Amino acid sequence: MDLHTNSRRGAMLALTLVLAPFALAQPYERDEGRFQILQARYGTARRNVDVTRRLQELARGDQAIRIGNDTFGVDPDEGVVKTVRIYARSPDGRTRTFEYAEGDVIDGASFVGWGSGRWSRSGYRGGWGRDDAPGGDSGEFRIVQALYGTARHNVDVTPRLRELARSDQTFRLGNDTFGVDPDRGRVKTLRIQARGPDGQTRMFEYAEGSAVDGSRFTGWSRGDWGEEGQRGSWGDPRRR
Repeated sequence: MDLHTNSRRGAMLALTLVLAPFALAQPYERDEGRFQILQARYGTARRNVDVTRRLQELARGDQAIRIGNDTFGVDPDEGVVKTVRIYARSPDGRTRTFEYAEGDVIDGASFVGWGSGRWSRSGYRGGWGRDDAPGGDSGEFRIVQALYGTARHNVDVTPRLRELARSDQTFRLGNDTFGVDPDRGRVKTLRIQARGPDGQTRMFEYAEGSAVDGSRFTGWSRGDWGEEGQRGSWGDPRRR
């Protein structure tokens, strides 16, 4: 073997050693969301099971995961629409709940190490809606009022929304949800007026057929909100 061949092989080996760490890092660079998964539960507020390990297995396949009984191999509450709740920690140390109803697809891009399954070694064991779990039920916005209908005809549904929130189940909006049709023949909307940490009021809007994400609201499942007697109007989110 001549000197030229040895030199060329030496150069190739050196290049391989330099590039190897970058090659190993590539999957993780594409797999770095903002939230570290702590636990995943599937079911309803009444009956739910821990599916963290199963979700890890599915995530390693790095494919879209559609929620259903077949996905997790269990039906914890027969005859009832079920939900996956993923409890995850954000970079600032706060715990956030991500909720996906049956038929929804989980977006793994939000989570750290999704495709590698490098998560859920924290020993975290919260409950479905426990307020004593770290960060449980602690969204950013406190609900002031909820209105359902159209700009022309709408009704205050704050008390009914509190009842639904206390059951801590995912529900889809419609006339049956609130027991009223304030503007017949028109597509209606739920408007939630909520106050943020800065004291400013923000409007959250949900169309008929959509699901409300209660994790955004402080004390959602306790239903201890919207009792201040403050009443805004359909198009005036700043009124307090």
